[in-house]
Amino acid sequence: MTKISTQLIQGSNGSDDDKTGAVSAPLYFSTAFRHPGLGQSTGYDYSRLATPTRELLESQLATIEHGEQAFAVSSGMAAIDLVFSTFTKTGDHFIASDDLYGGSFRYFDNQKAKYLIDYETWNGQDTDQLVQLIKPSTRLIWLETPSNPTMKIIDIKKVARAVHQLRSDILIAVDNTFLTPIYQQPLTEGADIVVHSATKYLGGHNDILAGAVVVQLAELAEKLAAQLVTTGQTLDPFDSWLLLRSLKTLSVRMHAHTQNAQFLAQKLATLAGVDRVLYAGVGGMISFYLNDNYDVNTFLQGLKVCSFAESLGGVESLVTVPDVQTHHDMPVVNRRALGITPNLIRLSVGLEDKMICSQICSTPLIMLRKTRPDP
Repeated sequence: MTKISTQLIQGSNGSDDDKTGAVSAPLYFSTAFRHPGLGQSTGYDYSRLATPTRELLESQLATIEHGEQAFAVSSGMAAIDLVFSTFTKTGDHFIASDDLYGGSFRYFDNQKAKYLIDYETWNGQDTDQLVQLIKPSTRLIWLETPSNPTMKIIDIKKVARAVHQLRSDILIAVDNTFLTPIYQQPLTEGADIVVHSATKYLGGHNDILAGAVVVQLAELAEKLAAQLVTTGQTLDPFDSWLLLRSLKTLSVRMHAHTQNAQFLAQKLATLAGVDRVLYAGVGGMISFYLNDNYDVNTFLQGLKVCSFAESLGGVESLVTVPDVQTHHDMPVVNRRALGITPNLIRLSVGLEDKMICSQICSTPLIMLRKTRPDP
């Protein structure tokens, strides 16, 4: 088996060997393809159905996630929508881990209201409780690990074993955006579906909007392929090429993100302005609670290196406040129950110099205290 770093770099090479021998995969912009004759095809007819560039990307995505087939789509939310396109019956039920990207919950609530599809949340830890939540109408278990934004870890293998022992027809989907296949390969641990917001680490440069779905089961792949042809949420050729190019450095980037994040997580834990640091141990995502003596907006204004922006996974360090950004559509009571408070800061650690990286949060924490007196 080819190791993943080699696969990422070499997997798309040689695709044009019969024509030019180009090392870098060519980019095909064409939306239409000439037919050799009536009832004949080169394998490409119209770009919504298939393009050589997107097909090469999808092959690479399926390989690195150990899946049967991959689908490159227009955004992370399009990836979620593609998975849920298999839920068409009123009364279908699914279970989601309770700490997810806020847009996922917004989508779930929309599905519930529009199609009367029911869902419940689970704490991500107690598999006995998960099994008890399963109903005859349950079709899917949706997991995100590490969770966004509180970095909760879920044992995928344990969940898959417990669920599939009870019901083999229940699908298990895992959002693998935070760790990527460099650190986590859910399909090898018993999951049936992997989802990525490829805008994040797979793209890695804050310049591509994309999503990916990778599945293990051939029958499910056929259903999703038919749905994608119908809805047309496919990724365009140029972004497919950019993502294919970006994947070449995924392994290098993820290990560099981890080195910086491990260093910064230790640094943050020593600061008086930080009450608690949440980190999965690998990857580039950290969350931390700012002490009540520090004003969040003042902290943000004092940032000198990274940007206050609503994304993650790029080479640039970004700071997000989930309570007012990614999770603001959730009811306040739900946010507080999950630990999403006004003082929770989410940090996507970039690839800046390590010592510069350490100043990202320490400088405003040391220099900028609240102007109002403590009670």
